[in-house]
Order: sequence, then structure tokens, then C-alpha cells
Amino acid sequence: MNQTLLLSIVLAPLFGSIIAGLFGNQVGRVWAHRVAVYGVGIAFVLSVWVLKLVAIDGETYNQQVYQWLQSGSLSLEVGFMVDALTAMMMVVVTFVSLMVHIYTIGYMQDDDGYARFFSYISLFTFSMLMLVMANNFMQLFFGWEAVGLVSYLLIGFWYKKPTAIFANLKAFLVNRVGDFGFLLGIAGVLMYAGSLDYVEVFAQAPAISEQSIAIFAGHDWSVMSLICILLFIGAMGKSAQVPLHVWLPNSMEGPTPISALIHAATMVTAGIFMVTRMSPLFEFSETALSFVLVIGSITALFMGFLGLIQNDIKRVIAYSTLSQLGYMTVALGASAYSAGVFHLMTHAFFKALLFLGAGSVIMAMHHEQDIRKMGGLKKYMPITYWTALIGSLALIGFPGLSGFFSKDSIIEAVHASEIAGSNFAYFAVVVGVFVTALYSFRLFFLVFHGKERFKIDGHHLPHESPAVVTVPLILLAIPSVISGYLIGSMVFGDFFGNAIVVHANHDVLAEHAESYHGVLSFMLHGLTALPFWLAMAGVATAYYLYMMRPDIPTKLQQRFNWLFRILDNKYGFDSFNQTVFAGGARSFGHLLWQVGDRLLIDGFIVNGAAKTVGFTSKVVRHVQSGYLYHYAFAMIIGLYLLLTFFVA
Repeated sequence: MNQTLLLSIVLAPLFGSIIAGLFGNQVGRVWAHRVAVYGVGIAFVLSVWVLKLVAIDGETYNQQVYQWLQSGSLSLEVGFMVDALTAMMMVVVTFVSLMVHIYTIGYMQDDDGYARFFSYISLFTFSMLMLVMANNFMQLFFGWEAVGLVSYLLIGFWYKKPTAIFANLKAFLVNRVGDFGFLLGIAGVLMYAGSLDYVEVFAQAPAISEQSIAIFAGHDWSVMSLICILLFIGAMGKSAQVPLHVWLPNSMEGPTPISALIHAATMVTAGIFMVTRMSPLFEFSETALSFVLVIGSITALFMGFLGLIQNDIKRVIAYSTLSQLGYMTVALGASAYSAGVFHLMTHAFFKALLFLGAGSVIMAMHHEQDIRKMGGLKKYMPITYWTALIGSLALIGFPGLSGFFSKDSIIEAVHASEIAGSNFAYFAVVVGVFVTALYSFRLFFLVFHGKERFKIDGHHLPHESPAVVTVPLILLAIPSVISGYLIGSMVFGDFFGNAIVVHANHDVLAEHAESYHGVLSFMLHGLTALPFWLAMAGVATAYYLYMMRPDIPTKLQQRFNWLFRILDNKYGFDSFNQTVFAGGARSFGHLLWQVGDRLLIDGFIVNGAAKTVGFTSKVVRHVQSGYLYHYAFAMIIGLYLLLTFFVA
């Protein structure tokens, strides 16, 4: 594995972004999308080759590429660490990005910002690759902030749409909250390890874990717990964990392709990847692991409930993403890192499939997104229907599909965990299985089955999307089925090797690895386990409520209107943020304007200086009377004062 190969993977999408962004008008729409697609396509092919070198040939890479700054003993560098964890992420990021690039050709064909959009999504791919390939905290932070910046540009891509501008500003500000904690965590690493290089920091983890710090007088904190919690706060923002989750549903205001790219496979999984990469640190702090476990379980369960009442097709899938990110986070808290990133991989495929399938439906419905105004689309859109069915079944964990293997491995790991919060976490992820199946098939049945609830126009009937849209759906459906069969090597095997560190007392997957006898036995065991029956109960409930007795949901809403209001208000998080934080910031800004700007700066400093000069001038001008005897008298008095001063 050489440096040129890795640089080509990173720079190919960047080159496509520059050409499409700066020279889009000169090269035209066709070549704007071609250079972007070719750039990401090259990155994907080379990433597959890197995965082969790592997984089959056993090669790894960890070297400096460029030294950016040297300050004393601190060296800030650009460098690559490529191991099994990195190689897997590289393939997932570039594959999903390639599918989104191809899909975008059809979805955005009539948009005025065509070349600009391709520039943004290619730049996003470059930023994400820099993040996952980093071998030091400085480069990690660069990629971390770069994906945040590009997501801001993508969410607000339709900049004439007020809701899109509100959404991208909200995403940007909420992520800054998490990033502040992340930056403090990196500062803690530098303070106690004296380096930002992963290998050097991880080597000092045992020594750091023995140190304490008194943040408040008389209260000692574990340095390792503090650093890990601060790092995880960054992950809470990027991976949308409660309470920093509020930006993700609003981000659906952007074009559908970015929903698949950012909110399914890449940006929102950056936090999951980061915590997994930092496993050598987190394993020294059960406090931090418990914190991660509880936050993840709350997100998995309570965000799933919100998906039950959404009527916007993209928002239902968005809340599903929140819930599934909670599952991944729960796995990290239980020290089942390999199960967490395994679910990250499988989820990337089927959630990107669902988002792109939703976009296909939106195109067919002439940009209608309310699922209550759809129905019966199966006969009009057969390819979208079958791929959406595969994605939905994978999401609920139907046996044989990818989500079944990854989700069940997480549930089993949490059940075996004994750290604080594990009992609540197990309850949350098990109940979440029923909730996931219920909202997933509520969406599926309302969109594709039942009577047609849209206005029928003979000239504008719904129709299947063009091949440039359906081919990515088919290609994403394939790994949504088969990627789960890698569970033997990725979860119970030694695929990740030294990339993931788990201490013996936290190794919840070890016991299950001993009893693992292949995917067939795993599936047979899953058919008798509680999660499978809860998933089937969720599907049956959705069918009964929305296909056989559609009057019941309305009656339930009326009967439990207080509960519906709580869910519709999103537990008050948005209202609280708007009132306390946003409202408080506006009030504080108004106070600074009135007191600081108008009274102190304008009134006292600027106008005050002018008034002082004017007042002084009024007084001094009386001295300039024009009479000679006045000036002579002033000279005599001045001479007297000077003589008095010098004589004294």
C-alpha cells in the first residue's frame, strides 16, 4: 500500500468538486456531473482495492503525508491510518456517495444549481474521506468541521426557501455546541498526552487513566472519563443524539440525495466511527461507557416514537435514522464496537436505499411528500416498490436481510452487558424493534398499498423513475440483502484486528462468538427470539391499523390527544431551544444593541467624543476675544505662573 494510492482516493473527489464548482458554466452540465461521478467512482474502485489489501493481504498503513506546523515538540500533520476499520468506512462512504452522484443526475436535472450541487457532494465525499483516514486528532478535526460546513451548504442548497435556510442554520449551530465539547476533549488529549497522533495517545492511555483533575475545588474527576465524555459530546452533535438531535429532522428541507448521503451513511455516522476509533481510550472509563449507553438508548427508543406520527415521507425516515443511530451508540456503550460499526455499514446501505426510494416517490408524485396523499403506487412504480420493500424489511431486522444480523448482534451484546444502564438499554432496544416495524410499515402500506388518495390526472399519472434513478436503488438493494452475511468475520471474527480495543471485562461479544456456528444457526436462533416476534407484531399492527381499520388511528389520536401533542411537539426540545437558547440569544443580542451599541458605543464613545469636542470648543472660543489687552493679560498671567513654577 503506497501513499500515491491513498492520495488518489482523497484527491479524486476534490478534483471533481473543483471542476464542477469553479468551471461548471464553462464545461456545461453534462461534464459537470461526469467529472464528479468519475472522481467518486475512482475513489470507490481504489477503496475496494485498499480493502482487499487490508482484509486479504493483511497490509496496514500509518504514515505522515505532510507536516503542516511544528511548534516546539508539537507537530501538526496530515497523515493516513488505514486499517480494517478505515478501509471498511472508505468503501461504504465512496459506494453510497457514488450511488447518490448517479441518482442526482436524474433527480436534479431541472435544477438551476446543477453543477453547484455536484461540487458540494463531491467536496463532502473528500471531507469524509479525510476524516476516516486521519491518523491524528488535528486532521480528524479538519474533516469533522469540513463535513459540517458542506452539510450547511447542502441543507440550505435551495437558498430561496426560508425553511431550508432555517434548517441549515439550525444544523450548523447545534453542531457547534457538540464541536465545542469535541475541541475541549482534543485539548485534554494534547494536555495529558502531549501529542495528537493516535498511536502515541493510545500508548499513553493507561497512564492517563490513573490521573485525576479537580474541575471544582474538592471534587476530583477521572481525566480519562472527562476526555471521553467531551469527545462523545462531539459525537452527540454529529451523530444526532439526544439532546443534540434537533437539527436532523429539519435537514430534510434539503434535496433528497443529500438526505441519503449525509443522514444515512456518512456525516451522521462520523460520531460512531470516532468513538470506535477511540476505543483504546473509552475502555478505560466505565463512566463514559455508561454515559454513551444511556444516551444511545434514550435516542433509540424515544426518537422511534416520534416516527409514528410523522406524515412527511422523508421525516419518517429521518426519525428512523435517529433511532438507528441510537442502536449504534448503545453498542458502543456496551463495548460491542464491532457490532456497532457493523450496523453502521448495513444501515448505510438500506437507509440510503430508503431515502433514494422516497425521492423516487416524490418525483412520481410531483414533489408531494405527505404520505396521506399517496397510496396504491405499487402498480405504477414496481422497481421502487420492491427495492423499498427490501429496505423496509432490512430496517426492521427481517431474517436473512442485513439489518437482522447487525441489529440482533447489538441486542444480544446489550443483554450480556453488566455496566450501569445496561438494563434500561436492553429494554429500550427491544421495545424499539416493535416501534421500528410499526412506523416503517405504516409508511410502506400508506405509500404503496391501499386506495389511491392522490388526485388522478390522466396526463400526469405516477410513473416509474428513469434508469438513472432506479439503477442506484437496485445496486443499493443488493448489499442491503447480502452484507449481513459478513457477521462471522466482522462481529465474531478478527476482521478489525487491532483497530478496535476491548478489555476482557467488557468483551460482551466473546461469549456469543463461542456459540456462533454460522449464519444459518444465527438465523434459526433469531426466529425463536423475542426481537423477531416483536418485529412481526409491529408489521401486523401496521397492516391492521392502516389497511384493515384506518379509522382506528384517528380514534386513538382523539382518545390520547395529550400524548399526540407531546409527540407532535417533539417532547418540547424544539420549543425549549427556540424559547431558551434562540430566544435568550436574541434577547441578549437586543440588550447588547441597546446598552452596548446605542448607549455605550454610539452614545458615549462616538457621540460622546463629538459632544466633548463641541463643549470644549464653546468654552475655549471665549478666550479668543480679539482684544489686544486680553491677550497681553493672558501672557502676563502665563509668565507669572511659569516663573512661580521654576522659582519654586
